[in-house]
Amino acid sequence: MTNAAHTMFAADEASRALGIELVEASGGRAVATMTITRAMVNGHDIAHGGYVFLLADTAFACACNTHGPVTVAAGAEISFVAAGRLGDRLVATATERTRYGRNGIYDVTVHRETPGGPEVVAEFRGRSRVLSAKRDQA
Repeated sequence: MTNAAHTMFAADEASRALGIELVEASGGRAVATMTITRAMVNGHDIAHGGYVFLLADTAFACACNTHGPVTVAAGAEISFVAAGRLGDRLVATATERTRYGRNGIYDVTVHRETPGGPEVVAEFRGRSRVLSAKRDQA
């Protein structure tokens, strides 16, 4: 099923250029994946936090846009739990916690897939805002 999140992601050159794939998006939930490449590794030979944030932010954006109106980030924070490594396939799962008025709160867990099962790399919380055609759009 295609919804506004799929349409938005199809136009998201930044995310797609990094190899991010949208696995699913519906009903306030989204899953996106990305593999850590050599260009994404920092001077400590671990995944640069900005790329982990970008993956989480992409899943967040897709989740909050599943409802239809254009929705953007009002703020976000991330806690890095473990280092991502070259070649890791990261999976970001965004889940809507609540929507109120034009606002929403979404949690995103980023994990790496390992032979022993998923291992959490980061926890992200995003706050969304539905744009008003009259006031917020330029």
